[in-house]
Amino acid sequence: MRTLTVIIILCCLSLLSQPQVASTHALPTRCEPGAGSAVKIPPPQVRIWFDDPLEPNSCTLRVHDGTGEWVDNKDCRVNALNAKLLEVSLPFLPPGTYRVTWSVASKDGHRTQGDYTFTIKSPDRK
Repeated sequence: MRTLTVIIILCCLSLLSQPQVASTHALPTRCEPGAGSAVKIPPPQVRIWFDDPLEPNSCTLRVHDGTGEWVDNKDCRVNALNAKLLEVSLPFLPPGTYRVTWSVASKDGHRTQGDYTFTIKSPDRK
């Protein structure tokens, strides 16, 4: 539960650098991998849940490596079963720090955007 709280706080903190938005804007409530997290196993996808349904044709979700290269599979989509979930699949990623950027429009047309990082740790050598 503590990890989930930290993830939500970090996702929301990424919004502080953005202009203030009205409550009708879609804002993230959770993300996987979590903002600022360090994971041992490369994730197969990045997923961000929002508090309002998203407009599928007006959303982007991208993952870049430490050099700025776009590394996701370029298949960003709003989940067919959950209009509040934005996701993109990933190839197998090597250890390093990755930046997630997103831009969404809620069903009423209001836009929000943000970003965060996560790290894939090198495997322990024993």
